Amino acid sequence: MLLSINPVNPQPRLIKKVVDVLQNDGIIIYPTDTVYGLGCSIFSKKAMKRLYLIKNVNQKKPLTFICANQTEVQKYTQGIPTDVFKLLRRKLPGPYTFVFKASKIVPKMMLTPRNTVGLRWPDYPIANEIVSAFGNPILSSSLRISADELYEDPQEIHERYKKQVDLIVDGGSIFAENSTIVDFSHGGIEITRMGKGSVEWLR
Repeated sequence: MLLSINPVNPQPRLIKKVVDVLQNDGIIIYPTDTVYGLGCSIFSKKAMKRLYLIKNVNQKKPLTFICANQTEVQKYTQGIPTDVFKLLRRKLPGPYTFVFKASKIVPKMMLTPRNTVGLRWPDYPIANEIVSAFGNPILSSSLRISADELYEDPQEIHERYKKQVDLIVDGGSIFAENSTIVDFSHGGIEITRMGKGSVEWLR
């Protein structure tokens, strides 16, 4: 099903339809401030297994949690140092994925061999309203046409994935670009992927 939602002022009744899918072990495709992504509940093993199959990736490949506020970002880590948290507060929400050591609440099947978790808080109303209404972060993975090309057009996505997922959110065409990944899990700062987010504030 393709569901059109206003990208600036998401309609609550339509957001509820998306949440209903997530609550019933469903898989969604939805827009963020960087890419269109696959999403499901982080507490649904059934949905997570389906998502990995759709992506055709190993279950130990790290995926990302989409959060809706600072509290959620903190909750799923082992602890964010005060100086790092002050940095994050200046740039969140935004086009970044921050990697930290995972807290015990992170489902075991999602843990990487390094016990880390990637966390995003997108600067995008549709994504934030979905996660806020759902009440928990959602597992997310970007949709790719190829190694170098991301999906930007929801109609194209619908044609490709309509038989594999439960709901596709049409938030309009976006200028798709990867998030910038910043790894804080080693105690320092490591930029592991340059993307949409500037890193000048980290220097």
